[in-house]
Amino acid sequence: MNSITRKLVSCALCIALGVLLPMAFHVIPNAGSVFLPMHIPVLICGLFCGWPYGLACGILTPFISSVTTGMPPAMILPQMMVELAVYGLVAGLCEKYIPQKNEMTKLYMSLIIAMLAGRIVNGLVNTCILSTQGYTLSVFMSASFITCLPGIVIQLIVIPVLVRILNKRIPA
Repeated sequence: MNSITRKLVSCALCIALGVLLPMAFHVIPNAGSVFLPMHIPVLICGLFCGWPYGLACGILTPFISSVTTGMPPAMILPQMMVELAVYGLVAGLCEKYIPQKNEMTKLYMSLIIAMLAGRIVNGLVNTCILSTQGYTLSVFMSASFITCLPGIVIQLIVIPVLVRILNKRIPA
């Protein structure tokens, strides 16, 4: 399988996982905002397939999920599309351009930078959209770092290991 086909198939699989994984988590109340299941495939796509695919996955996953399952709800869909697009884009750019020889160190650096960038952009978008509805720095910090701490931990443990396995099993 050539590189472009591999990336397209992998991106499509990540989009599908990004729709299906949240469905499994949403049987638990508020699990989406705690465990961030849609973020995982988007970050994997950016790290494994590169920034164009990560960007596409970040835009398409929440849109397709919203249209087919109603999650995320239409009122938060734009913010999620922007946040996840930034995750996929920045993860792919960092993975490509961070000059680090150690694969795990590079994956962790790329992942952490992407996670921070996505959250910051999400905060900025929410500030613009929700500024008249009481959106404050404390609301941002709570939603972006406290409520979702279990999801952040899962991402930091699972994503680098999965991407490393994918890199070894499915070469470019």
